[in-house]
Amino acid sequence: MNKTRILKRSLLAAAVIASTSQAHAAGFQLNAQSATGIGRAFAGDAVIADNASSMARNPATMALFDKTSLSLGFETIITDISVSDAKLGGQMPIPGSDYDDVGGTSVAPNIHLIVPVNDKFAWGVNAYSNFGTSTDFSGSDVWNNSAFGGETDILSMNIGLAGSYRLNEQWSFGAGLDIIYGKGTIRRGNQEAKAVADAIQPGAGDLLFPGNDLVNVQDADGWGVGFNIGTVYELNENNRFGLSYRYSPEITAEDDRGQEITLPLPDMAEFSGYHRIDQTAFAVHYSVQWIGWSAFDKIEFENLSAGNIQGSYEKPYEWQDGWHFAIGGTWYVNDKFTLRTGYMHDTSAQDEITSISVPDSDRNWISGGATYHFSDDSNLDFGITYLIGSDEAVSEEGGVVTATTRADAILVGLQYSHSF
Repeated sequence: MNKTRILKRSLLAAAVIASTSQAHAAGFQLNAQSATGIGRAFAGDAVIADNASSMARNPATMALFDKTSLSLGFETIITDISVSDAKLGGQMPIPGSDYDDVGGTSVAPNIHLIVPVNDKFAWGVNAYSNFGTSTDFSGSDVWNNSAFGGETDILSMNIGLAGSYRLNEQWSFGAGLDIIYGKGTIRRGNQEAKAVADAIQPGAGDLLFPGNDLVNVQDADGWGVGFNIGTVYELNENNRFGLSYRYSPEITAEDDRGQEITLPLPDMAEFSGYHRIDQTAFAVHYSVQWIGWSAFDKIEFENLSAGNIQGSYEKPYEWQDGWHFAIGGTWYVNDKFTLRTGYMHDTSAQDEITSISVPDSDRNWISGGATYHFSDDSNLDFGITYLIGSDEAVSEEGGVVTATTRADAILVGLQYSHSF
């Protein structure tokens, strides 16, 4: 392979990193199932079962409901992303590259319905977002037409059908089918590609990379099918444990020009506990969640037509598994109000390969929320989380471009629940 092809593939790989990791959102893995969960940092969500949204974390919790239950709401995700100290080749500062207005705002709706058939069986349907976020560098002269910035707008929706079975007073089991729809727009320019080519040989940039776009995928969409299973063990009405596992598929998304991207999604497993302190209005709850991001070993592209790079391409990714550790508390104030809070530590999925457009780091979640009960069968939930990242040094494609990035976020949720 000659030097020209090596250079072109290296720069395409850098664009791949920037353009696809946003779709998987390791740095912004969205827990968009419920406002109740947001208010306690999702601590105990696989077993608490205080409304129908619990089926999204563990289908076995449907066995804990004795009435038809409906929950519907939305989550707003506000991201704050900054890039600073960017350098070409790790040495040459890039003028005007500091930028602190990258993040965007996404809205993720959700709906969950649980229908008990009798004291043994229940079924349910739901729809919610697994991933949904956006970054747009259009306000930056440096990063807008860039292989490491550009525009990313991703939305996914999980449509689920599940059933549960109560074996006895202690054990319940559940299983469900997930149909996942994904849609996204990804645009990456040639600015850095031309700069690196010109640095190697003056004037080579326009020759090797004509036009403005290196990657430009508009409204690509695709489908995948997964499943989930779970169990609940009840010591008594105040103490119970939940365990669940979710299998996630690969999704192949295609745009109108036939460009395809195959994206592997991670499997997940979660253990949760809930303990209401006897004779008090307080409960504690916790969760440990494993996210199998090591399955995200590569991205496959087919039918490429970006710049003058054609055909198929495969890019190693080599992420590491992630973990969530969450603990929370609930205060049942009176018949009208319930208050909750929580903390989560969320570990980074990126390992040796890092990205400017999707900054990733270990994160800390600080959460609070409340429920107002209109009646025994009707309530409104509010939750808010501040997701705190850290400054991280990133390097694209072995140091073609280096920078310091930071990503924070605010999650806000509102949800109405009713039992019939």
